[in-house]
Amino acid sequence: MPPASETTPWRRSWYPVAYLKDFEPGRPTPFTLLGDDLVLWYDQPASQWRAFADLCPHRLVPLSQGRLNERGELECPYHGWSFDGGGHCTAIPQADAGATIDTPRSRCHAYATAAAQGMLFVFAGDPAEAAASPLPLLPVLEEEPELWSVQDTFRDLPYDALTLLENVLDVSHVPFTHHATVGKRDTAGPVNLQLSSSGPEGFTGVWPEGPRRGTLGSQYTTFLAPSLMWHDLTAKGFARILTVVYATPIRPGECRLFARFPFRFESALPRRLLKLRPEWLQHLANHVVLEDDQAFLHWQERALRARGGSAALAQACHLATSSDLYVRSLHDWVGRGGGQPFDAEALPGRLGEGPLLERYDSHTRHCRSCRGADRRLKQLQPLLAGLVLVALAAAAWWGASLSAAVALLLAAAAAALYWQTGRWRAQLRSGQPVPPRNRS
Repeated sequence: MPPASETTPWRRSWYPVAYLKDFEPGRPTPFTLLGDDLVLWYDQPASQWRAFADLCPHRLVPLSQGRLNERGELECPYHGWSFDGGGHCTAIPQADAGATIDTPRSRCHAYATAAAQGMLFVFAGDPAEAAASPLPLLPVLEEEPELWSVQDTFRDLPYDALTLLENVLDVSHVPFTHHATVGKRDTAGPVNLQLSSSGPEGFTGVWPEGPRRGTLGSQYTTFLAPSLMWHDLTAKGFARILTVVYATPIRPGECRLFARFPFRFESALPRRLLKLRPEWLQHLANHVVLEDDQAFLHWQERALRARGGSAALAQACHLATSSDLYVRSLHDWVGRGGGQPFDAEALPGRLGEGPLLERYDSHTRHCRSCRGADRRLKQLQPLLAGLVLVALAAAAWWGASLSAAVALLLAAAAAALYWQTGRWRAQLRSGQPVPPRNRS
């Protein structure tokens, strides 16, 4: 895959590639960043996460298909070549005793990595330049992390990082696109956005009235170029609430969304209640919101590309009100030198309904909470089916009695739970074609 231009901020930046809690430290993990195939692995001797080009220098097979051997090194699955945390070749089983094995050609290309705020970051460019580029961290979690309750999710999306950023910066779509999930149509109205600052590093802005016709207070927005944005508002008497989005570019027409929802509650009760909900159930709800606009964003970016792309936004789209100020500002940043994650590479063809609503490969199998829930639900289903049969048999045996009635209630409860576990497992794999806003 052709890389992003080396002269744009996209290549000279750090990106989150996973939440640390979702990794399995005992095995290598593949990831694609800006068209570069990576293998992510935990270097136990150094207690550090590593990122290499996912390519053995010997015969060019993916190292992510290999293993972490007894020495804690990354071992190629094809011929057993091993590499330490610096990318140096430490073993070639086929080499004669005493032969020099660690040469420039036998080493892996290593990327700079950093772990912070519960995430693994990889620097997309020259590792020597990584120290000069600050990590894109959320300031509130650096200053007072203990005061915040944070809900996290992620998903691989079938559109570009720039399309994702454009969407989440567009505050005016929420009442319509997300009606019946996180929005309501009857709260729509004029959205008079104001820009506070703008430059190569991004921009900041304010919506003085704020969402839901001012009932939640003013909302402040920051775009930290090239891939991080957040909205910040304080609902008086309840909480300060942030909506944070990282857009990590994978390849043309695909990015990984990392969404973080920090809450600073004014009372302890909401914080305690938030902890009671299993993370995988929260992720199912997050999927529904993402799928509110997933299909048409996938189509929209192809329509814009056909009409000239970001440079032709003002001619291709009728931006009639100040509600589009952040969208215009994002594309102004692109035009002033920010560039795009991928220059002129063709987008893949339009996907059908099934791939656009797919959840398993885009999230579940990468998420510790969701894949664990899927495994437990699968184990629970035959137990519930057996319980239904035993309870029905017991009810038949006891005939017309209180015990039989109790057994029938137990059978009904087990059957309902069996149905629900099947429904949850289906939701871990795919979404519904009709979004909540269009359901009667």
